[in-house]
Amino acid sequence: MLVKPDGVKRGLVGECVRRIEQRGLKIIAMKMVWPTAAHARAHYPGTDAWLRGMGEKTLEGYAKYGKDPVAELGTADSLAIGKMIENWLADFLSSGPVVTMVVSGIHAIDMVRKIVGKTIPAFAEMGTIRGDYSVDSPVLANDGKRAIHNLVHASGDPDEAAHEIKHWFTESEIHAYPRAEEDIMF
Repeated sequence: MLVKPDGVKRGLVGECVRRIEQRGLKIIAMKMVWPTAAHARAHYPGTDAWLRGMGEKTLEGYAKYGKDPVAELGTADSLAIGKMIENWLADFLSSGPVVTMVVSGIHAIDMVRKIVGKTIPAFAEMGTIRGDYSVDSPVLANDGKRAIHNLVHASGDPDEAAHEIKHWFTESEIHAYPRAEEDIMF
């Protein structure tokens, strides 16, 4: 999980940690980093499939709101749009410090994603980090030629988590330990 620059600048790191720990999950690694643009870009998969997927989601949003992608972005090609978004994401992630952490526990990936809420803040349920604290939208982000400011990132699956853990941490920075209440929780 990452607390992105907007979450750090808004002083929400403690709130994010509180929600993770309150759920019974444990943080086994955590640090603050101001990533370079190259390090930020390497956080993302960057595959053509991933880029096209982002571009297609953007095109769906443009269609939904009656916007012309060619007029707004100069293209309707999903791969080209995905590459633009990748640049915006890397620019945003490297725009300030981030707090990166490894969270451990039963169904940790699913639980963290539930705690942070859906990627687009308008669709995130109240009671989630994004639902409670974020108001940005893809339309505003695309109009501003920038990433959505949605406070946090949560790995989507075990492969993504493995890549991100290796990307942000060395093995010596990860510390497994028993939480005091584990004997009664599980």
